[in-house]
Amino acid sequence: MSYDLKREEEVKEYVENLGIEYRFGCFKEKKPEVCHLLADYLEAIKKDYKKASKVYKSNCDDYNYPKSCLKYGNYALTGRGRDNIDQNEALKYFEKGCELNEPVSCLHAGVLLTATGPATTIPRDVPKGYNYLKKSCDQNDDKACHYLAGMYLSGVPKNPKEYNPHNPEKNANLDYLIRPDMKQAFQFAKKGCELGNIYACANVSLMYKKGDGVEKNMDESKRYFQIAQTLQKAHETAKTVQFQQGLETK
Repeated sequence: MSYDLKREEEVKEYVENLGIEYRFGCFKEKKPEVCHLLADYLEAIKKDYKKASKVYKSNCDDYNYPKSCLKYGNYALTGRGRDNIDQNEALKYFEKGCELNEPVSCLHAGVLLTATGPATTIPRDVPKGYNYLKKSCDQNDDKACHYLAGMYLSGVPKNPKEYNPHNPEKNANLDYLIRPDMKQAFQFAKKGCELGNIYACANVSLMYKKGDGVEKNMDESKRYFQIAQTLQKAHETAKTVQFQQGLETK
C-alpha cells in the first residue's frame, strides 16, 4: 500500500502500521535488527522511554545486538526510561557492547573507567579504560582518538588531586599511570583529525606550531588550522539546517 505523506491522516496510519510491523518482526520473527528499530520507534515516535529501555535491554541480553547494548547503557547512565541513574549498570552494558565491537560502547566504557570527579561512582581503572579507548580509536572513533591524545598530552597521574596544570615543574615529579608523551599525543591527535574531530585538528595545528611531538612546521600548522576551521563551518551549517528542518516540522 502506498501512502500520501502530505496528508496528516495517512501519515498517522503509516506510523501506526510501522509500529505493528516492527512488533511482528521483533516478537514473532525474533529479528534483533528489527527489535532495535522497534525500540528506536518507541523512543523517537511514541516517546515511551520505559518501553524503549526494556526493548533495548532485552535485545542486548537475548540477542547480543551491540547497538542495543550501547543504547541501554546510555539510558542507564542518564536515567532515561528508568527511575534512577546507575553508572555500574551503564558500564556493564558498554563493556558488553564493546566486546561485540561497537566502538562508541568502547569509548563510553573507557571514559567511565578513566574519569575523575565527584559525580563518578565507578572505581577508576586506567589500564582497563585505556584498552577500551584504544579499541574504539582502532575502530575509527574520532572522539576516542582525541581522548587518548589528551591523556598523553597531560599524562594520567596516579593521584589526580596532586596534579596542578599551572605547575608543570611539580607535575614532573608525580607518579604517573601514563606519562606525558608528545609523540604519542601527536599520533592520536592526527588520527582523530583525519577522522573529522575539530578539536584534534586544532591540537595538531598547535603541536606543529610549537614542535611538540613532531618537527616544527608552520606550513603544516596553517594547513591543519584551515582543516579545523572547515570542519567547524560544516558543523555550524549542519546545525543550522537541522534547526530549520525542526521549524518546518512544527
